[in-house]
Amino acid sequence: MSAVAIIPARGGSKRIPRKNLKLFHGEPMIARSIRLALGCGLFEQVVVSTDDAQIAEVAREQGARVPFLRPAALADDFTGTAAVIAHAVEALAQQGQTFDYACCIYATAPLLQARFLREGFETLERHPERSFAFSVCEFGFPIQRALTLTGDGALTALYPEHRQTRSQDLPPAFQDAGQFYWGRSAAWLRGDVLFSESSLPVLLPRHLVQDIDTPEDWLRAEYLYSALQAAGELQS
Repeated sequence: MSAVAIIPARGGSKRIPRKNLKLFHGEPMIARSIRLALGCGLFEQVVVSTDDAQIAEVAREQGARVPFLRPAALADDFTGTAAVIAHAVEALAQQGQTFDYACCIYATAPLLQARFLREGFETLERHPERSFAFSVCEFGFPIQRALTLTGDGALTALYPEHRQTRSQDLPPAFQDAGQFYWGRSAAWLRGDVLFSESSLPVLLPRHLVQDIDTPEDWLRAEYLYSALQAAGELQS
């Protein structure tokens, strides 16, 4: 079975400007994702999908391929990941390069570990009836007991029917860990729905997960990275 890693990295991030190239522990953020993908032994190619010439240059310096530049229509604030990966799979096929699997790896996933990438591949391979396998973690508190604000700024229950339900009696819920999405190339091209019963979970410990969308997220990720590095938990 053949597999390609596709790392989406557009140039126009708003909340953290140029976040894919911003230095994280002394190197461009995208560098660790590329290095991990190259070193894990799972992929025939590691490809970066970008609309940005500087990101393309850095990606090539790190050893990734940039065989095309992503069109502007797929590099705005509204285009989802699935469309970007489908475009990359199709663009590679047009160049005569086809793969059974395509794994989206986020450029902003510095806590990513190769062992979970392998688990995702093995999980999907064991289940030919499924389309995807991707990283998730359990919410730290039952979402059914979540609070929200009223129009005048007071607190109220988001799910009033569970105000008195004990937390241990509520089923667990899971969130997208924002690290990787294994998929069959055909599933990406068909547009199969990622967050659906077409997908299988790769469960990550919560302390190994930090999505990075805001400056606060970035700071938390730096703290986590330092702590995990000191504890010897940043395994390849």
